[in-house]
Amino acid sequence: MSCAIVEKTLYFILSDDPILKLQGAKDIRRLTKSSLRYRRHFSDAVKPLVDMLRNSPSVEYNEAALLALLNLSVKDEGNKKSIIDAGALEPIIGFLQSENANLQEHATASLLTLSASSVTKPILSSFGVIPLLVDILRRGSPQAKVDSIITLYNLSTSQGNLTLILQTEPIPSIVTLLKSCKKSSKTAEKCTALLESLMSYDECRKALTSEEGGILAIVEVLEIGSLQSREHALGALLTMCQSDRCKYRELILREGVVPGLLELTVKGTTKSKEKSQTLLSLLRDTPYERSQLQPDTLENIVSKLISQIDGKEQTGKARGLLAEVIQVSMNQSLRRLHQRATVCTPVDLSIAGGASTISST
Repeated sequence: MSCAIVEKTLYFILSDDPILKLQGAKDIRRLTKSSLRYRRHFSDAVKPLVDMLRNSPSVEYNEAALLALLNLSVKDEGNKKSIIDAGALEPIIGFLQSENANLQEHATASLLTLSASSVTKPILSSFGVIPLLVDILRRGSPQAKVDSIITLYNLSTSQGNLTLILQTEPIPSIVTLLKSCKKSSKTAEKCTALLESLMSYDECRKALTSEEGGILAIVEVLEIGSLQSREHALGALLTMCQSDRCKYRELILREGVVPGLLELTVKGTTKSKEKSQTLLSLLRDTPYERSQLQPDTLENIVSKLISQIDGKEQTGKARGLLAEVIQVSMNQSLRRLHQRATVCTPVDLSIAGGASTISST
């Protein structure tokens, strides 16, 4: 890193010459793209960059300043706070509502990076960004929608923000994005994570079932999503079924959820295995009390479910996975028996030897 470059760039950004100022913003964007050290050294550029946002003579100025601030805020908590303290949120929020697609995208991306800090989350929500982000989900560009859902998820983890998201009726927009994206993508992960949280609310569960293909989209993530996405999808379906089994059981079964659940009982994390078995139990046809869950083996539960599945392909896949579940269960049981048979301490041996001697006398 060159001190001369830093000094020259800061001179440009602090200049009253609009051409030099524009070049300074572009240089800061370029230099801070992948360098934490440059981000720290250009912290003094935050205020003049925010001033560019407020008093910009052109879209080019806005874009240059936004992108420079965006890079300065990545993985730098101090710069995030400085950007907000300098008054950047007001113009950024204005760009969210811009007819210019590029400005809207850059503004959404800026909020995404700012929302990664626990300190800034409540500040962002207090400025009213949540309804605007949900609006981006409805009408924004593809990239703006992706950045918006990630930002909304980030904000949802701060106390009180989930209620604010709920008030915007976001389910149709989230489902539309989930249906259109690759189910193994980061977008799908954030969609299902947010849906998992929102399924705690009755109005969100009703909204999801009202959306054509809503439950199916979650089931598809459960089948082919990333491990994290599958856990969120499982959590969303389990929350629904636990809230009202009679209302949601058939709706979930109808979308062919059993094969994906079976696979998670074999290949999922410990948490996923437990949740999958719980959901499989809830999906049984026979009503039960919680105390009745224990005697049923997973194999029996799934066998009952398979008899209720329509379609040869789904049934065949479920039976194949059930066979794998049973095989894994048998292998685990055999290993436990083998371990018990081979664990024998010296004390045990001496006692056993003594017992033999006594009995033989």
